[in-house]
Amino acid sequence: MYVNNPYRYRQPEIVSGAYGDVNGDGIPDYVFLTAVKSADPSSPYVERITLNIQDGVTKKVHTISLDESGNSGYQPTVFLGDFTKDGIMDILISIDSGGSGAFTFNYIYSFVNNRARKLFDVDQYNKVNQYSVNYLDQYKISVQSLSSDQSYLIAINGRGADYLSQIYNENGTLKKPITGMADGVSGFYPVDMDRDGVYEIQAYQKISGLYHADSFGYVINTLQWDGQKFAIWQNWLGVFGNS
Repeated sequence: MYVNNPYRYRQPEIVSGAYGDVNGDGIPDYVFLTAVKSADPSSPYVERITLNIQDGVTKKVHTISLDESGNSGYQPTVFLGDFTKDGIMDILISIDSGGSGAFTFNYIYSFVNNRARKLFDVDQYNKVNQYSVNYLDQYKISVQSLSSDQSYLIAINGRGADYLSQIYNENGTLKKPITGMADGVSGFYPVDMDRDGVYEIQAYQKISGLYHADSFGYVINTLQWDGQKFAIWQNWLGVFGNS
């Protein structure tokens, strides 16, 4: 009996790879991502993204499945660097979701002694790091962290009369309560802030107003490994200028 299988004629292919010692034996390993490409050859969309690690000595390949909710998308990439201060490279995976919010799926794994350990999961991060966005009188927006006392104010008086007249009375008071949006992570970048060879992470979360394209900037959190988890080390708000 014929069973319709969308992957029947499509085998996993290597979509990104890097060399580095990730198991701690001093010999470079080959770390690579495989994925099933779209049936449409013109589409860059890939599915079933999987992490693979080939031991540099034994050549044995270890396979690690990613979460089903975050193992498909665009431009999957792997980056190797020491995030945990042990002198051994860790594995950073980033995948673009391609949705309207431009979310990314991000993972960091340790593979010391050939044992995979997930150090960072973007779903858990997004659940903890949420923000309320509210329009205020006199052409301002408040961005408030729901997990800390951190807050920001954005002046929006440069947005133009057509935009502001939808929201404000002539005296600068709100016509009605309006909330904006704070997305999950849409940028996840390795950085070495103090140039010591150990990487931190900068996680970007977009702040928008009436709709996603009505964006004001990003909350930017710099994450650093504290021995048990990635904790926020620095945070700020990056705001777009007015043209």
